[in-house]
Amino acid sequence: MAIEISDSKFRPMDDNTIIALLSGKGPDEALYEEADRIRREIYGDAVYLRGLIEISNYCRNNCYYCGIRKGNTKLDRYRLDKDTILACCRDGYALGFRTFVLQGGEDPYYGDEPYGSTDGDERLCDIVSEIHTRYPDCAVTLSMGERTRESYQRLFDAGARRYLLRHESASPDLYRTLHPAEMSLENRMRCLYDLKEIGYQVGAGLMVGAPGQTLDHLLYDIHFMQRLQPDMIGIGPYLRHSDTPFGRSSAQCAQGLHREQKLNLTLRLLAVLRILFPYALLPSTTALGTIDPEGRTLGLKAGANVIMPNLSPAEVRDQYAIYENKLSTGAESAQQVALLKQQVSDAGYQIVTDIGDVKCH
Repeated sequence: MAIEISDSKFRPMDDNTIIALLSGKGPDEALYEEADRIRREIYGDAVYLRGLIEISNYCRNNCYYCGIRKGNTKLDRYRLDKDTILACCRDGYALGFRTFVLQGGEDPYYGDEPYGSTDGDERLCDIVSEIHTRYPDCAVTLSMGERTRESYQRLFDAGARRYLLRHESASPDLYRTLHPAEMSLENRMRCLYDLKEIGYQVGAGLMVGAPGQTLDHLLYDIHFMQRLQPDMIGIGPYLRHSDTPFGRSSAQCAQGLHREQKLNLTLRLLAVLRILFPYALLPSTTALGTIDPEGRTLGLKAGANVIMPNLSPAEVRDQYAIYENKLSTGAESAQQVALLKQQVSDAGYQIVTDIGDVKCH
């Protein structure tokens, strides 16, 4: 059944208003309160847990900002085998998780042709199918990068129903500064539209405060997402990794925002996205918790309604180092889940044991 929401004093929102809100020209608290009002009108005080399982830190790509890029020879590489992934799901299910997110670099071992091999596609489909069979009341979400439409269809047929693929920037110029020439914004967009046409709940998203990014670039992102209408939008502050071209370049570092600026801009953008995309699922990301000890709570108060604790084995969490000093506390024990529930409750929300599908428009 469709859900109607009352009008927002921030809608309709033209580009000048968006720029003014993102630049802090106005009362942040009023913006956050409006975003929180809208999320409560649609989702109540519910916060949905997604159990994140980082299945591989191998990647065929060389993105200039990412610590698991192929060219980082200092990183210890790992892959989780099927039994280990299923054990993570088993433990997560017992703790109340009803969504499992399999995330990894674009690892040819789990890839499809031309991004990997037929065997790789079959391996991932087999894992997805087994999770779907064992836990039919759970959602299987994938975040495994660019693939062919045929691969996305096979994974959907195997039981995956959600796919997260951050577009990173909808501006062709900025996209080119973030990625090597062999990667293209056109292909990233093709993937997102393929996923949507197949029937996935689709997640897009971006880094906030990346070197060279301006508020006009963020408008590009908003306009693109207004066309795509994603079900999920994942944003988080850009955090550097010293073993990347951006991390090693003093010029690139100088272009970036300071940590507090990135935190505040991310929170403002979260609130703007909640107002513009009232039905979307918005995570309060690990990067927010990394940049500020209260970051994830602040994200919830700015309109987010999803948290993705880590169910990966503790011994590999530090190796999935897309940026440095990543918050690595997981939720692999009842005690830690109870602590997380208490933190969320103290902020005025409630973690629910629910598959947490996007609400109908």
